This record gives sequence, C-alpha cells and structure tokens, in this order.
Amino acid sequence: MEQDTDPDVEALLSQETFSELWRGIGINGIMEADHQGLIESDFITLQEGNHHQPVEQGNIFPVPDLTPITSSTVPSTEDYAGEHSFELVFETLGMAKSVTCTYSQSLNKLFCQLGKTCPILMKVSTPPPPGSVIRAMAVYKKSEHVAEVVKRCPCHERASEDEATSKHLIRVEGNQQASYCSDWITHRHSVVVPYETPQVGTDCTTVLYTFMCLSSCMGGMNRRPILTIITLETQQGHLLGRRSFEVRVCACPGRDRKTEEDGALKDTVCSKRSKKEGKSDSAKTRVAETSDATPENEVYNLQIRGYERYRMLKEINEALELKDTRQQAGVGSRKAPKSHLKRGDAPYPSSGKKRMVKDELQDSD
Repeated sequence: MEQDTDPDVEALLSQETFSELWRGIGINGIMEADHQGLIESDFITLQEGNHHQPVEQGNIFPVPDLTPITSSTVPSTEDYAGEHSFELVFETLGMAKSVTCTYSQSLNKLFCQLGKTCPILMKVSTPPPPGSVIRAMAVYKKSEHVAEVVKRCPCHERASEDEATSKHLIRVEGNQQASYCSDWITHRHSVVVPYETPQVGTDCTTVLYTFMCLSSCMGGMNRRPILTIITLETQQGHLLGRRSFEVRVCACPGRDRKTEEDGALKDTVCSKRSKKEGKSDSAKTRVAETSDATPENEVYNLQIRGYERYRMLKEINEALELKDTRQQAGVGSRKAPKSHLKRGDAPYPSSGKKRMVKDELQDSD
C-alpha cells in the first residue's frame, strides 16, 4: 500500500539536499547530464567555489550560488613558494637576434615576440593535491595602472579568429584542457591548465605560453609594463604557490634584453658612485665643523692611486709639516731675553757703531 507524502515535506527535503547533491555531482556529473542538454564540448571550465566564469564562444554560462573564494581587486605579485616549494624555471636561450624568447635573470623579465611560444617550466618539491591547476594572469606593474584590466588592443582583438578568447592576452599552446576564465568581480582574464605530473626522468612540468599583443600597441598595453602572475591552486581555488615576472612583448627580444641590462648596470654603478661621493662630502663637512674656521687649519682628504705616488706625496707633506714646525719655533727664538747677554756686553746702537764701555775707556787712556 502506497503512503501519501506531504508536498511541503518533499519541497523541504529537495531544498536542503539540492546544494549537497550539486557538490556531490561535480563537473563530471554535469557532463553526463544529457537530459539537460549539457555536453562536455559546451563547457570550457566550471570550478566549484571560484569567481572565474567559464567562457564559450563569447557567452557566459550561469554558475550556481556556491560559497565563493574572495577575489582580490589588486592581485598580489609577491613570490610565495608555499609548502610545495613552487618555482619557475626558464630556458637559457641567450641574446641572439634570431631568438624569439629570452629571460633575464638580473631583471626577472621575459622578452618575447608576438604570438611566439614561450616555454615555462613549473617545479615543485612535493606533488600538490590531485586536481590542482596552474593559472596565469597579467596585471600592470605600476600602481597608477594596476586597477585596470590587461587586454589586447582593438586591432589584434578584431583579427582574432576565436571570439571566446579574443580579449585574452595570455594563451596556452598545445593543451586542449586549457580554460580561459574571466573573473565576474574584477573582470580580469586568466588561463588555467591542469597540473601534470612530471614525466619520468624530469622534475618539471612545461607549459607553453604565448602573448598575443605587443607592449607598444595603442589601445592595449600602450608601453605600460606588465607582470605575469603564475599561481598553483587547488581545484577549489585555494592558493598553493605564486610566482611573478615582468614581460615585454617586442620585435627583437635579444636586442631589448641587452639594452635594458646595460642600462640597469649603468644605473647601479652611478648610484654606488653617488653614494660614495656623498659619504666623502659628509666626512669633509664633519672635519670642517670640528676644525678652525681659517683655511690654514682646515684638513682635506686626498685619494691617491698607486703606492709610489702615495709615498712621494707623503714625503712632500711631511717636509712641509716639518718646515711649518721650524718656522713656528724660529718665531719664538728671534727675540732673545736680556738675561742671555753676557756681563759687560752692550747691544749695538741703531747706527751700527759699537758703544764704548767704561773698562775700554780706561784701557785707551
């Protein structure tokens, strides 16, 4: 005998269990839901509890009201290795004119050509949780531009064949599982690929990135420097590691890298020299303050290159010091006191004639 069920109870049970059923189904269950007309090719990505929207042919799919992870308006660019020691490794390609991609270790900057493949190796000390992903996002480097979203220029955007990814600056080559996302709060673009375990005999996972707009394009980056942030995340969007580096998309990466490295080296040398001169000037000022105000008593410092030259100038200085000492001693001994005159001696008159003494007069008589 069938039992009647209260409609209110059925509604209550369905509302309470809907969220749990949705989480239990996950992305694989959605792909198998043929009765709703959803197939695997229609979705690019759908991550639980993440602000990043799936995009397909320029349309945005509705995402259920799950508890999202807070998105930051200004993404952090500080390196964070995390418990898995997440780091990036770049290939050493030199600065030849024919190179399409080169990385400067001193500048932490990647130079690459438009639309050319840039291999970046991901390295971890311990395997991350299953289902982890690698996300790449571009942001402006300077504080006055960091709030803006990095987009392609209108010219390159119209020339793109794929409308779903026409505005995305960073793309991934050779990976069919790449997902192009747009944050529905900050509207920033990012590309996500699943983390792959390194192959046997290697300790890195390689991802092939391409940059689809020049740094000098008007209406796009417009010569504003950008940073690329690569993060290692869980399937739910929790951060496991973060690395960032500057990127310049140009026509001749090798030439631009050499120019910027030479300029940075010159600036470093000039700053060190100015600091050294500032220290010497402050030392002279302190000596002048402690000494007398007259130029004769002021002490000067002289930097001498070469030991022989130093010895020669030192001897000259010692001779001059000895001369000054003798002169000062001679000034005090010029006026001899009257007690030094012998008895019976008389000083010469101003006319030069010798004075006659009493004893001498008696002898002449």
